This record gives sequence, structure tokens and C-alpha cells, in this order.
Amino acid sequence: MEMKRLSVSLVVVLFLVLVLQILSAVDFDPYRILGISRTASQADIKKAYKKLAREWHPDKNKDPGAEDKFIQISKAYEILSNEEKRLNFDRYGDVGENQGYPHQQQSQHRPFHHFHESFYFDESFFHFPFNSDRRDSSDEKYLLHFSHYINEILPDSFRKPYLIKITSDWCFSCIHIEPVWKEVVQELEGLGVGIGVVHAGYERRLAHHLGAHSTPSILGLINGKITFFHNAVVRENLRQFVESLLPGNLVEKITDKNYVKFLSNWKKENKPHVLLFDHMPLVPLLYKLTAFAYRDYLSFGYVYVGLRGTEELSSQYNINVYTPTMMVFKEHVDKPADVIQARGMKKQLIDDFLSQNKFLMASRLTSQKLFQELCPAKKSHRQRKYCVVLITGEGDKYTVSYEAFLAFALANTKDTLRFVHIYSNYQPQFGHTLLTDDERFHGKSAVVILERRNNAGRVVYKALDEPWSGSEEDNFILLDLLDQLRTDPGILSSDTVLPDLNDELAPVFFLRWIYSAIDYISDTWDSLFHSNWREMMPLLSLIFSALFILFGTVIVQAFSDSSDERDSPPAKKDENPPKGEKNDTSFTKDNRIPKKGFVEVTELTDITYTSNLVRLRPGHMNVVLILSNPTKTPLLQKFALEVYTFTGSNCLHFSFLNLDKHREWLEYVLEFAQDAAPIPNQYDKHFLERDYTGYVLALNGHKKYFCLFKPRKSEEDGDAPGMPCDESDLGEVRGKSSSCSPGARLVKNKLNKLSLWMERLLEGSLQRFYIPLWPALD
Repeated sequence: MEMKRLSVSLVVVLFLVLVLQILSAVDFDPYRILGISRTASQADIKKAYKKLAREWHPDKNKDPGAEDKFIQISKAYEILSNEEKRLNFDRYGDVGENQGYPHQQQSQHRPFHHFHESFYFDESFFHFPFNSDRRDSSDEKYLLHFSHYINEILPDSFRKPYLIKITSDWCFSCIHIEPVWKEVVQELEGLGVGIGVVHAGYERRLAHHLGAHSTPSILGLINGKITFFHNAVVRENLRQFVESLLPGNLVEKITDKNYVKFLSNWKKENKPHVLLFDHMPLVPLLYKLTAFAYRDYLSFGYVYVGLRGTEELSSQYNINVYTPTMMVFKEHVDKPADVIQARGMKKQLIDDFLSQNKFLMASRLTSQKLFQELCPAKKSHRQRKYCVVLITGEGDKYTVSYEAFLAFALANTKDTLRFVHIYSNYQPQFGHTLLTDDERFHGKSAVVILERRNNAGRVVYKALDEPWSGSEEDNFILLDLLDQLRTDPGILSSDTVLPDLNDELAPVFFLRWIYSAIDYISDTWDSLFHSNWREMMPLLSLIFSALFILFGTVIVQAFSDSSDERDSPPAKKDENPPKGEKNDTSFTKDNRIPKKGFVEVTELTDITYTSNLVRLRPGHMNVVLILSNPTKTPLLQKFALEVYTFTGSNCLHFSFLNLDKHREWLEYVLEFAQDAAPIPNQYDKHFLERDYTGYVLALNGHKKYFCLFKPRKSEEDGDAPGMPCDESDLGEVRGKSSSCSPGARLVKNKLNKLSLWMERLLEGSLQRFYIPLWPALD
């Protein structure tokens, strides 16, 4: 009997499942939602979707049902744009939400396919609370869309932090954290924290932009920077997470020892200073959030009245230790400009209080942004704002005039008037534009009344005829002028365009660069510990690629060096070239066969002349040795030895010029050099011709100048009779060559100081001789 009842119950359940599935399929018809026929093409489907999406997008359509309608349109398009899902819907009425089984399995069990999927996955049967159509209504007002996030939430994150939850359909963990989320949202929203919810199923672009790859995810947004929450989702952890997003230097702890210094900083920071007196040992989160919202306008301090060392402070300002008290101090440290006291201090009360005390009584204009806020442009005749500007200087010399101006501002505070001052040495263009007679106001203060007409800098103004000294007469003149201005705005008869003000308090470029680098390093450090592998793969790929290239280059270079040393033949010391054989023009440091480097010295001929000099690239120089046939070998050996250390420069080229072939070219060039006399008493076989062997010219072909090296005199350089040859001559001595003879030594000694001359050449300290045109070598 019991089995019979169970069978009947099962049949009833299956019947209800089928009925509900049919009703669900009938209720949701994607063709009807998009307004198209069942034979519509993909182009028609896409066109209908774009039209309806523009019409029902929640950012543009303020209808209460616009969001649900937009979700239905997106669902319909998702089904019909996929041919497989569309085919399933046309055949079985399946909306294609759950493709949990492979296509092959579906085809094998086609008669039971509809029942099988509906029983396990169809949420219309189970009525789960995470159904998108039955989402918690408390999340709906916090739902974010991509354009709304970019245009509103992101800029607003510079005024308050945001706590954003990423959720989706079929998310069991989202249901689990829902009670905690509701409690935290209710508490933090009242303190001034922004709340957002992103549905990853319908806002995939935004979820990807935020870096959320799983649900549920909770993240914080502040100053445009995203930080993910990684702890257990409990109320206290979320509260601490929001508090950790805020900068650590927003609120300063104040005691009897530092309160005078804190309040006296109003002049340096150009801000009013706010003190909160409370009996809580830690700074309340509400106060930290308020300090973050108003950090550009106010400086905040906190006094724990239960702490030792605050008695003098509490007594001086007559503080009730049992009631939270907030005070605003402006130009006067000994007396607050405004005070509020309330047992349950709410955010709205604090905002109203601080918004009325954002500026000093006579603020200093330190930036264009501050100027535009203090002196807004005229919008209509009923919204006139006049600025009374004291153009003064910095220092004790101007103190009296400033104090008198401040006292006048305190006595004549009105909604239509703003009193400001500006330092002429920091903003010189401002004073030069408004004060036409600079000589009369030089070294003195001046007062100007102005009204901004537009944001392009156009103002109408009137300056007081005499410099401002703060006397009684000056006060009467200014007061009379302001009274006339109430009835006749036309007294502001002058018109000009003011340049933008410099930002005096902005950090220098180097500090901004350091701050950016610190932020980037902290973000990277945080990513190393908390980001998932998908986020870390690009960074890891970059690091490993750089390491591979670095170590690969080192290893290849090491193998290349070892192979060069292994393949180089041993040096031949006793081998002497035949007499008639042409000398090699490449010499190493020790005149042996080179292992790695060598000095390439080419002969300057009519063939190589154009490429090596006339058309030499800019910045390149050709160092040319002057020699003759008899002195060729010893001079080239010594030249290679002297210039070897400079061969690493790509801008230097080395050549030699044969004096026997091109004497006329050399003498023509040397005519442009000052004191280019030859070495006295030194003549070669041409008796009446000067000896230029050993001269070195550094030629800059592009700029048409040269530097000249003249060899030292032989009397100063002569070797002792018993002095041995240098190392470069040893091979030729053993080969009975004449290069180590006294005559060869005298020839080589001409280039003894060439390396020092080369150093001065690279330093640019040598004299340059300019030539109008390089002569032809032939």
C-alpha cells in the first residue's frame, strides 16, 4: 500500500514539473520579447535587439520596470543569437539556460531530455531565491552598469570609498553572505561609504573591468584604485577592510603638546583646521570618512578627552567631555570660528557644518581651482559674487596691511562678498594684469574688487586708487565702494582677461614620480599575494621572458668568448714580412696577431677620401696620421699602441695619409691652423721641404673643422743610448729589423703624448680650426 502511494506521489510530481515547464516556456517567448517572427534572420534579430536595448537601458530609461525589461531583452537575444539554443527552443521550448549535458548525450536520450533537465535545474520548480527574476530587492538600487560606473562611481571614489559586491545567478555562496552584506550595507552607507552591486551575468564587461573572475567577490574602490577583500565575510572584517582603504594620515592625534602647532599650520596649508573632541580611544570611522571627503579643504585632528595630557586643551575651549564636540579654527588659534555639539553626531549634520566652513576668512589664492571656487563666474544678475582681493607680499613688512584687511573681512562678511589675498611674488602675472601703475604699488599692498564673467578668465574690476595700508581712511574708502557696488555694479568699469594661476602647493615632478612608483610597487606586491593565476600570468610571463633573454645572452657570450680563444692561433714572434710585401694596416696593442680586437687603420686615398671625410656622418671624426714611406712601419706601430684604448668608440675612425703623395693637400689644410710651424732642424730626404711626419689631424667632415697634434721635439724625447726597445719592437729586434734602431726610436717618440691628446679630443677641450671647404685630395 505504501509503495502504491509513493508511485502516485511521484507521478503527480512529474506531472506538475511538466505543466510548470510548459507554462514557463509559454510565459517566456524570446520572439515575442524582441518583436520578431520565428523566421527572422540573424541580422533582423541583432537590429531588433539594438533598438530595444537603447530604448530600455536603465541608464536612459527611468521607468521602474526598465531594468527587468532590459534583462528579458538580453536573455532573448542570448538565446536567439546562438543557433544551437535557438534550435532547442524551437523544438522543445527550452530557453537554453542549462546546457549541463553534452550534445551527444542529449541526442541519445532525446525522449527524456526535457524532463531530465527540468527536474534538476529548472528554478521555476525549486523557487530558489537566487533566481534573477526574484533577486533581493535591497540590491536593486545598488546595481551598477558599465557607463554608470565609469561616469559617476569612478570620479566619486575620490570623495568617498565604495564597497562593491559581485554576484550572479546560481551562486549558493552569494545567498550565504547575504544577511551579513545587508547588515554591513545598512551600517556603512549611513557613515558615507558608497555601495555597489554588479551582476556578473548581465554586466560581464564591468565585472571583467573590475578584475572579478568568480562570484561572490567583494572589492573596495577608492581614488580610482581597486582592492579585493580576501577575508571571511563577517561584519567586523568588512568594516576593518573599509577602514584600511583610507589613507593613514587623514587625522592627526592632538594633545596639549601639539595642538598649538597643529592649529598654527593654517597659514602654511591655507586651510581651516577641525578638531573633534570625543571619549572614544580610537578615531571613529565616521570622522575618518569625513576627513577623506574634505581633505582638499580642511585639516583634521582628533582629541581623546579621556587621555592624560588633554586637560589643558579641554579646559581652554570649555569642552563637555561627555558630548562629542567639533570645532573649526580659521585665522585665529585662540578662538574657534564655529562649534557644534551633539550626542549622536550624524553624517548629514557634519556635512552641513563643514560645507559652511570650507575656507578661511581671507584665503590665499594658491591655484586656479581655488580661485574658481572662491570667486565663481557670474551666472545671472541674482547670483553675483564679488571678490575683494588683497595683492600683497610675504614677510613682516606686509603684516600690518594684511591684519587690517583680515579685520575688515571679519566685520563685513556677506554672502555676496569673498575676501581673499594673493602673494605677488608667487603670482606676478595676476598683479601686473590688474594694477596698471606698477611703480606706484611697488613694494606695497593693493586692494582690487573683481567679478569673474566666465571661465575663460574674463573679469571686470576696480582697483583702489591708493595703496592699502590698513588705515581708517582706507577702511572708509573700501566700505563706501562696496556700498556703491550693491546699487550700481557698473562701477567695476575695467575689463581684462586674467591668466591662470600657478599651483603653489603642488608637489614637484620628482615627488609626484616617487609617489606614483610607491603606489605601483604596493599594487604589485598586493597582487603577488592575493591575485589569482589568471591575473598574474601576464606579469609572470614578462618576468620569465626577461630572465630568459638575460641569461641566454650571458651564456651565448660566454661560449662565444671561449670559442674565440680556442680558435685563435699562437703568435708568431720571429716572422718578419718580406721587404717587398705590402705592410698590413691593422695593428694590435702588442703588434702580435690579434685575439679579440685590433686597430683598423686605412689609407686616405682619392678613392676613400669622400666616404672617410667629406661625407662622414654627423658626430663622427677621422683621426689621420701623417707619415712617409720611410717612417710608415714605426709610426703605424706606435700609432696603434697609442690609440688602442679609444677603439671602443663607434664615432672614431683611424686613417693615415702618405706625405710623399699628398703633401700639397696637407699644406693647404694646415694654412688654416694657427702656429702650424714645422719642427725645427728636422728635414727628410727632400731637403727644402718641411717634415710633417708624426702630425695627427682629427677631421670632422660634417662641421668642417679639425684638431691638430704636433709631435714633440726630439731633443726632449731622445732615449738614452743604452735604453732598450719598447715591447712592440721586440719581435723586429729578433728579426734583425731596423725598427728598433736609434732612428726608428726617434720616429716613434714623436707620438709619445698622443694618448693624452686623444683624451682631450674626446673631452672637447682641444682648439678647433675651421675650414670653408675640404680640398680635393688629387
